[in-house]
Amino acid sequence: MCYYTEKIANRIKKCARERSVTLQKMLSDLGFGINLISQLAHGQEISSINLAKIADYLGCSVDYLLGRTDNPKINH
Repeated sequence: MCYYTEKIANRIKKCARERSVTLQKMLSDLGFGINLISQLAHGQEISSINLAKIADYLGCSVDYLLGRTDNPKINH
């Protein structure tokens, strides 16, 4: 399966906006560089560990961020 980094970046932005969290705050809290989302939008890949950290922070599933589902909720 092919994952589009631009789509991942857009979903991260959407989740952050829905939770009233700025990207800068999220990236700072997670210890990531300020340009991570921009780099994703321009094709740079992200590690699965870092994607999981972002999903946990935003309270959504990794599958949602990857575009494997349109449901952002975490299923346990």
